[in-house]
Amino acid sequence: MLGEVPAIVLITGIQAAGKSTVAQALAERLPRSVHLRGDAFRRMVVNGRADMTPPPSDEAVAQLRLRHRLTAQTADAYFESGFTVVAQDVILGPYLPETIASIRNRPLLTVVLAPSPSAVAAREAARGKTAYSTWTVNALDTSLRTETPRIGLWLDTSTQSPRETVDEILARAWTEAAV
Repeated sequence: MLGEVPAIVLITGIQAAGKSTVAQALAERLPRSVHLRGDAFRRMVVNGRADMTPPPSDEAVAQLRLRHRLTAQTADAYFESGFTVVAQDVILGPYLPETIASIRNRPLLTVVLAPSPSAVAAREAARGKTAYSTWTVNALDTSLRTETPRIGLWLDTSTQSPRETVDEILARAWTEAAV
């Protein structure tokens, strides 16, 4: 059962799917836990940052892969020190299996938050920040649903509160999210 032994929980989904909120709430319910925000590595780049835009530049893809590798390495380091790690980031398409392969330690549980585009749009409108400028909700949702391999536990969280999502992760992840 999640929380009884250390694990790495990788949470992904499109922007405004609820990754940060759910990851924080999950980490708060687990003993000796870490909430690892992959986007922090992107924000660390002071000069020369290349953000993902449609279509992405070669440099943007290289920086995205670096960010995912740093997330994997940091998750491994915390795990090896006895922590349960809840790592979250936008990891879509072929980058999901690539990131999973970069994480050395197991158990590794992968959870994909997949609320409907209308639910994401409503969440985005209610946030204090804007995640969508060059991408649209529908474009990222299409990428999630058509280009991302069906790995781990996929949850339609359209009508769930963060607490309900965490409850579902705690109930199902150990058996359905293991990779």
